[in-house]
Order: sequence, then structure tokens, then C-alpha cells
Amino acid sequence: MSASPESTTPPADRSGREYPDRPWVGVGAVVWRGDRVLLIRRGRPPRMGQWSLPGGAQSVGETVFETAVREVLEETGLHVVPTEVVTVVDAMTLDDTGAVQYHYTIVEVAAESPEGEAVCADDALEARWATVDEAAELTEWDETERVIRLSASRRAAG
Repeated sequence: MSASPESTTPPADRSGREYPDRPWVGVGAVVWRGDRVLLIRRGRPPRMGQWSLPGGAQSVGETVFETAVREVLEETGLHVVPTEVVTVVDAMTLDDTGAVQYHYTIVEVAAESPEGEAVCADDALEARWATVDEAAELTEWDETERVIRLSASRRAAG
């Protein structure tokens, strides 16, 4: 029996990022330069158009730190040095029917970027440096603000 166009049943193949059969491992990078953190405006779902931390899906054979370095380079052209894992975040987006449309387990990695100009590329629409308070105003997802503040407090204590 084939589904009608009005059906809310997710697609049968659930191996992709949308309506997945398992969580995807993502790596977010909390990139610091002095007292400023790097933000990107997302160019793809989920949270398209929102300010966020750079990052993306981990590839097979790649460490978490390698993923952070690659994703920041792809999205902003910046070279970074990862310093620590800050935390792990569960990111789930439900569709209008309540089905899980996106599910990521995001490992948040702190990193330093000593030099270079952030230029948006790949799936980033914009890139900018912000203070912790500016980042809190710009970001819409509460977890992003929490992760940035946690990383900032760990840097201050270190």
C-alpha cells in the first residue's frame, strides 16, 4: 500500500539525517579569540538562519577534535586548535506530527583561533565574533548559550 501525499508517515529509508534511524554524531566548536566566541548563521536545517556555533557531522575514521578542526575550516576558513571537550548536547527536532525529524548527539569542543579572518563558506551564511553577552542575544537555542557560558567559565577558571 503506498502512502498518499497527505500522509505524515516518515520516509521508509531512515538512514539519512532527516527522519533518521539513529542519532547522528555532530561536533560543535566553541572557538575563542580573546574574550570573543565565533558564531555562524546556519545555512541549512535544522535551525536554518539562526546564529549558532560552527560544526557538523563526524565522519568515519575522524576523531572529535579532527571533526572540529575540519568543520571550522570548511565553514569559516579559520584554523583552530582544539583544547577540550566542554559537554555533550542532545539535539532533537520534531516535525508537526511529533515524529523525530532530526536527532544529533553533539560533542561540544572548545578551541582557540589565534589569527585569521572568519569568512563564511560551506553551509554558513555569515560568520562573526561576539562577546558572551552578545552571543546570548543572538542565539535562539538555549543550549547554545549554555554551552558558550560553560566554556567561558571553564576558560576563566583554567
